[in-house]
Amino acid sequence: MVNVRRALMVGGIALFVCLTISSALHAKDIKVGAAINLTGPASTWGQYHAKGTQDYFRYVNEVKGGVKGDKISLITVDTAYKPAEAVAAVRKFAMQEKVDMIATWSAGEGLQAKPLLQEYKIPAINYSTAWEILQPPVDFMYLPFGSYRLDCAAVMEYISAVHKGKSPAKVGLLTYNNAYGRSIHEPSKEFAKGKNIEIVSIEEFPPQTVDLTTELLRLKQSGAEYVFMQMLPAAIISTLKAADRIGYNPVFIGTWTSTDPDFFKNGQGLIRNRVKMHFCGGLPSDRTPGVKLMETIWKRYKTVDSFDTAYWEGIVVGMIMERAFLWAKEKFGEVNPINVNKALESFKNEDFGGLVPAVTYSGTDHEASFTGRIVQIHENGTFTPLTEFFTPGKGKIKLVGTKTK
Repeated sequence: MVNVRRALMVGGIALFVCLTISSALHAKDIKVGAAINLTGPASTWGQYHAKGTQDYFRYVNEVKGGVKGDKISLITVDTAYKPAEAVAAVRKFAMQEKVDMIATWSAGEGLQAKPLLQEYKIPAINYSTAWEILQPPVDFMYLPFGSYRLDCAAVMEYISAVHKGKSPAKVGLLTYNNAYGRSIHEPSKEFAKGKNIEIVSIEEFPPQTVDLTTELLRLKQSGAEYVFMQMLPAAIISTLKAADRIGYNPVFIGTWTSTDPDFFKNGQGLIRNRVKMHFCGGLPSDRTPGVKLMETIWKRYKTVDSFDTAYWEGIVVGMIMERAFLWAKEKFGEVNPINVNKALESFKNEDFGGLVPAVTYSGTDHEASFTGRIVQIHENGTFTPLTEFFTPGKGKIKLVGTKTK
């Protein structure tokens, strides 16, 4: 009898061990590599991107139990806004860490890392939405929402809708002299055609520039009534200071990268109500499920205490990645780079609760969406929609509270 009990006990232990081993083998870490600018120029954006994505993965792991039991591990490397550092990080992610997916950061970093990502066949989402990243071949490179071509199309359509008088709207471009800044040059010219808009000046400057008086003087002399900006928040503050210095009062409109927490701290008395931007995401005033989830996450982890566009994008990138991992596991049986890529290319109007426009990818189009809206930036860190969401070129733009012409 004792031998029987002992046999049953040993058998039970053996079964428990087998089940434990089987469970351990089944559950695995899904590894994500993020090559992000954390200490270089514009590092505030990179820091909040990292915080947003990290917080979302933490929420998935702690509250949702991972992706069907698999936890997501985020490995972050600081690129210091240097493309060479980004390439080195991607190589490390591919060869040493064996990651399932990668996040790259700036326009220049994404462009230089692209051949390596395609060589190793690892899908990557780029935080910068430079359209050049999606020039053929598009394989394995993704954007989380519309590219800077969308910013250009939306801004030109908005200017056309609000401009008064029969004479053309005179628009000046003010941008960095790098890949990110120049990303709006050609699309702005393209989308201005046929809209009674004249691009009267294009002013470029190095990202390290702190005094933009010369550039603003040239824009003023060109007669630019609207200044479309492709730069990061600190440079917009410099722009507003220079405009006040020379008594220049155009309408300033930026791309969706126009604000960060420091922008509102340093912009008191400067922002006033003269800065607008294109934005393709949900705002706290929308009260959509996706926005409420983001608020739940920031209250849980206390990384931010109010809405921030960089943190918002970090959450969005995390959401898209999680959905790709889920579909890779459900549709193709396992999370690995090839299956994640196939899962992404199967996205069709994927709904993220209104935090970002519905995402669609295909084998030839990795832009995610081409929908956005124009918003007013306020000094207290809030945003007011000036238009409804719209897809440029499809129907009339609807101004919020105003009849379109």
